[in-house]
Amino acid sequence: MTTFLRGSRWAAAVAAVLATSLVGGAAQAALGYDEALRLAAEQAPALAAQQRAVDGARAEAASAASLPDPRVTLGLDNLPVSGADRFRLTADFMTMQRVGLMQEVPNRAKRDARSAGATARVDRERAMQAAVGLNVRREAALAWLAVHYAEARLAPLAELERENRLLLETLEARIANGRAMPADRTMARQDALMLADRRDDLQRDVAKARASLRRWVGVRADEPLAGEPPAAPLRPDEVRAGLHRHAEVLPFEAQQAAARAAVAEADAEQRGDWGWEVVYSRRGPQYGDMVSFQVSIDLPWQKARRQQPMVAARQQELARIEAERDELVRRHAEEIDQQLAELQALDRQQVRLAEAALPLAAERVALALAAYEAGRGDLAAVLSARREAVELRLRRSELEAQRAALRIRLTTLIAE
Repeated sequence: MTTFLRGSRWAAAVAAVLATSLVGGAAQAALGYDEALRLAAEQAPALAAQQRAVDGARAEAASAASLPDPRVTLGLDNLPVSGADRFRLTADFMTMQRVGLMQEVPNRAKRDARSAGATARVDRERAMQAAVGLNVRREAALAWLAVHYAEARLAPLAELERENRLLLETLEARIANGRAMPADRTMARQDALMLADRRDDLQRDVAKARASLRRWVGVRADEPLAGEPPAAPLRPDEVRAGLHRHAEVLPFEAQQAAARAAVAEADAEQRGDWGWEVVYSRRGPQYGDMVSFQVSIDLPWQKARRQQPMVAARQQELARIEAERDELVRRHAEEIDQQLAELQALDRQQVRLAEAALPLAAERVALALAAYEAGRGDLAAVLSARREAVELRLRRSELEAQRAALRIRLTTLIAE
């Protein structure tokens, strides 16, 4: 008996551990909002591609200001091609076998400009990386919200379908007692078909939202969602004030820096470069070897035809980038004002819906149902009132989804 009790306790303990692990596994299987954003940031191919761009720009920047590779020259000077010593390398004292080392040296201003341009390209890729990361988080957040609200819209419809089934179950008795007409049964069945079509539409929306979420989080998009959407605080004045730090505007600052470096490099061409060369010449054994050294200097004597037009072209490119940045800032300012106006309208509509429309719809349903049960109303009024109440609840969910999406968009404009 004691052995049996011990075995029973052991089995109960094992069952409790298994149940705990199953409950824990089920809890871990749910996908929360923050977890979805973390997974999106870890798995997004766009972020991996942009990281490669940053690494490439950094690698290129390391060599931007370095000197060009030196060149080795090999040659043969003053080789006789006629007479008794033709094609002999050591007979004539002027014949020399030559090996040299040559180095081109761009001027300091040009090298500084190239270094500044490379640094600007790194900054641009980093700004693009921040913008891509912000876009990934925004789109993942919107996908999670879409799933959340699409599934939330199924609940009111399911409640209406349950009420419709209960109504169909009681109609037979009412028809038998003469308190309802046979046409009411047909009307209720038609209403059930319309509800089935509506349910299919909502389930389609859920499937499409899950597909969008799957793009960002992979197979975990099929897990049930956990938690509620975050309440994103929104201050319109701060949103407008931070426009110059908009994620899509920041790369233009680096582009402007790169364009200014290009102007400086073109201007440095007017100063010219220089170079040096050392040559060792070997003659025949009866003659002494020789060493030569020379310096070469560029002479930019056609500045008006060569260097200055290039400077002007680079300046025009800088002006173009500045104009494009101004246009982008204006466009985003317009979009922000439009989105804020839309959000204010949605907020007012949501308040009216919650405080007036939904209570009135519930009152209409109650009055229509009471009149029908008392024999003073028809079933069509009851069904219509119920459908209107459910549509208003669905409308409230849609408004909440639109408001949440707008808040996400407005609070994810600035990339860290």
